[in-house]
Amino acid sequence: MSSERWDFDALRAGGAVALVFAVPFSLAARWAADSKDDSALALWLSLGAIVGFVLGAGCAAWVQRRELPLSHGLATAIGTYVLAQAVFIIIRLARGNDVNWFAALFNLSVVAGAGLIGGVLGQRLRSRGFRPSGMESS
Repeated sequence: MSSERWDFDALRAGGAVALVFAVPFSLAARWAADSKDDSALALWLSLGAIVGFVLGAGCAAWVQRRELPLSHGLATAIGTYVLAQAVFIIIRLARGNDVNWFAALFNLSVVAGAGLIGGVLGQRLRSRGFRPSGMESS
């Protein structure tokens, strides 16, 4: 990764937001899906996780200083998902559980879409003149 292309502070900020909002919803959705009686709850919690990735991506797209909001939104959502999913997969493998690789890859495509939506939202905030504090003059 070229340091001229990426605003690592923005990626970290967006990743932190995504982790705080998306991962708890994702864990709760997995728990609800495993209980078999709460499939509707699992769906709603999964949607909450997607919203968390949109928020994180939007945050990164909004605060980045490279004028690449879509790239930062996508990189934040995908990177955060891959890191969190890697931890979940390692834990499942260490416990001797099966890993549903198809679901992990399918969810990656959903998260990429969430990153794109977040990037567009962050771009719209910037284009309408809304800037994070400290960036009003840039």
